[in-house]
Amino acid sequence: MPPKRKASIPPNAASARNYTDVSGDAPNKRSRIAKPLSKAFADSAPPIDSIARNTENGAPGEAVKKEEEEEEEEEEEEEEEEEEEEGEGEFDHSRPEERAGIVDRRYYPAEMSNERCALYNANEIPRPIEILAKTLESTKDRRMAIREANKAQFGDAVVHWFKRDLRIRDNTGLSQAAQLAKAKGVGVIGVWFMSPQDWEAHLVSPPKCDFELRSVESLKQELEEFDIPLYVETIAERKNVTKRLVELAESWNAKNVFCNLEYEPDELRREERLVRKMLEKGINFDPQHDDCVVPPGSLKTGGGKQYAVYSPWYRAWVAYLHAHPHLLNERPIPERNSPNFRQKFTQLFDSKVPDLPDCKSLTQEEKERFHRLWPAGEAAAIDRLERFLIEKIGKYKDTRNFPAKNSTGRVSVHHAAGTLAARTSVRMARDVNSAKKLDGGKDGVKGWIGEVAWRDFYRHVLVHWPYVCMNKPFKFEYTNIEWEYNDAHFQAWTQGRTGYPIVDAAMRCMNHTGYMHNRLRMIAASFLAKHLLLDWRLGEQYFLTHLIDGDFSSNNGGWGFSASTGVDPQPYFRIFNPWTQSERFDEEGEFIKLWVPELEEIEGPAIHNPYGAGGKAAQAAKSKGYPEPVVEHKFARERCLARYKAGIGRETA
Repeated sequence: MPPKRKASIPPNAASARNYTDVSGDAPNKRSRIAKPLSKAFADSAPPIDSIARNTENGAPGEAVKKEEEEEEEEEEEEEEEEEEEEGEGEFDHSRPEERAGIVDRRYYPAEMSNERCALYNANEIPRPIEILAKTLESTKDRRMAIREANKAQFGDAVVHWFKRDLRIRDNTGLSQAAQLAKAKGVGVIGVWFMSPQDWEAHLVSPPKCDFELRSVESLKQELEEFDIPLYVETIAERKNVTKRLVELAESWNAKNVFCNLEYEPDELRREERLVRKMLEKGINFDPQHDDCVVPPGSLKTGGGKQYAVYSPWYRAWVAYLHAHPHLLNERPIPERNSPNFRQKFTQLFDSKVPDLPDCKSLTQEEKERFHRLWPAGEAAAIDRLERFLIEKIGKYKDTRNFPAKNSTGRVSVHHAAGTLAARTSVRMARDVNSAKKLDGGKDGVKGWIGEVAWRDFYRHVLVHWPYVCMNKPFKFEYTNIEWEYNDAHFQAWTQGRTGYPIVDAAMRCMNHTGYMHNRLRMIAASFLAKHLLLDWRLGEQYFLTHLIDGDFSSNNGGWGFSASTGVDPQPYFRIFNPWTQSERFDEEGEFIKLWVPELEEIEGPAIHNPYGAGGKAAQAAKSKGYPEPVVEHKFARERCLARYKAGIGRETA
């Protein structure tokens, strides 16, 4: 148990959503925690009245009611048992992460113990993906019998459940659903749920929620060109998502439901329950690997273990793809549904994409800004990728670390929403390479493919060490580091007013645009964890609640690297010097001047540390209201080293 802290951030201090104006004006704060869902966004879709019921006068019979109640109780008991296993149930006021609002107890149990993490490491607790794989294997024959049924017994449609795969092209689950539908002479129905509680639980930023809704609208229009309906529904309580999916499949007489896997523990458990629950109803639920280029679990060390270091993992990843080139093949797009199918399910085409829920609202000015900066949908994704491959990838190796150059692909927003498959990005990059290989040819292409591969790496880590999704560091022995819960320092960091120009420019850029350059993410994260010695999870959450390309596994992996608590991290004694980083990667201060206009009149090296430079630079910064450094670099470094050594109980990482 971490020692009791002297100071703590109030429960909602880590919950403010700020969009700081370029001018550096005071941010507009709104809480994202503990907000009740608006009743206006309760399930408003028309009821499906074709579900078979034992009824009298249109009401469910008592037997059906009792059966449904028992099913709901059974499912809730399963979820409660899983929560009790993963963390303690009682709210513990001695836990700083709970007092600081790090663990949202509306949706999750308390922080997992180090002992339980060790059991995962020792393979003494089955991982969620292993439980799912076992269920899929044990039900394979029964599910295949449903899939291969004759036309009379096959049903009227095949369903694809869209989640983080908002595209038609190169979509494994949709492609599998469409091929099966074609073989059986039926049509495809798409379904997508808006779950505000899931967005809250997963800390999805309002800009990303808006981006997803715009992408769903684009997807709906594209599917209609194939006469494929996309049924959209808002689910007020997240626990009802699985129940509603089963109900819809029954109402459409769909005996086969496809989706692409999400790899977080709760989502894998949900999919495992769906396999069983749907089979009880005579439905084959068929989740597919799609989100990773190489499916998790495919790569092992010589000793048969999961890689925990990126470099050897990447070599294995490249070798595996060269040995299994089909993994990069584009999945076939669906064919057009028949006119008769459209007539039969015509009401589904009238489904409307909802507005943002109150808990994820944006002002009109914010909406217009994000729409302008980040066009949504599959076509926009391909356009952005193609322009990058034509115009920038050749110089990527030499320019990628300089935020002012705008030389990166910026397709991460599309990977996160699933409007672009990572597989598509790797394949298209390989195809512009002179060597037509992943690890040969142009340096820029090789380098960029290597960066996309980090996304796979962190997902593989998440699947094998699921406790990283449960507020635990990969190096769980680092749990006992004594963090500072200094609200004034945290607010200075979030608002871009730390007195370290490169850090402040990075934070203001993210607050305004929803995006931060990768080099700046490392600098800003290292500064919070090591200079301010704030709990790195506060920063991890703040990034998620502001980034338009927020992605749990990549964000968690990046913060673990910077705070030295994660997989394959920088050693704890490596502490980024913000001034040195600024001089190396923004030498002329071009990026700083763009986002910290208080310093735009300062010339030369002084812009990186105006108060340290003294003289006219310090006077100029002070006259424009730019703050002095909130912490002194030498002091911060020494404090960090001492706390890390004490926390982990040894001299080396």
